[in-house]
Amino acid sequence: MTDFAVHTIEDAPEKSKSMLESSKKAYGTVPNLHAVMAESPALLEAYKTVSNIFDKQTNLNATEQQIIAMTNNRLNGCTYCMAAHTSIMQGAKVAEDVITALRDGTPIADPKLEALRVFAEKVNVKRGLLDDGDIEALLAAGYSKQTVFDVIVGTAYKVLSNYTNHVAETPLDKMFAKNEWSAEPHPA
Repeated sequence: MTDFAVHTIEDAPEKSKSMLESSKKAYGTVPNLHAVMAESPALLEAYKTVSNIFDKQTNLNATEQQIIAMTNNRLNGCTYCMAAHTSIMQGAKVAEDVITALRDGTPIADPKLEALRVFAEKVNVKRGLLDDGDIEALLAAGYSKQTVFDVIVGTAYKVLSNYTNHVAETPLDKMFAKNEWSAEPHPA
């Protein structure tokens, strides 16, 4: 296995240093995901940009954003992001039953949130090749056509982090360790 560095601000490529400094300012530390991504300033900037867009420019609230993120994390088998986003949800006071459902891949009791979870799952599993019925079910649950595309933004955001963590085998930060998660084996 190729070893990938978990960079510090001091040893990161020059173009990544200021982005790692902003991560440290935001989180109090540099998350290992960002430290690994720093190897490619383009990847780190893309991830931070798409993350910011997903957080601030979609029509989704924090719980809905986490439903999309966690659904992708689980389907992509990303142990790092499952633990990290569980911690994020706990900090955002997302209902425990929603967190458990997302970690287990089981239905969410709230029908509107469940419709979003199912739609996010279909976007991932079908690689965006959706049926009209998939979209209509989301719209019937009270979401908009904008939400259809906002789910795609969230899926792209998670591809950047999930795939990075798979390739680099990013070590889990201590701050996320209490929420460690293991993926079910996936067929190759």
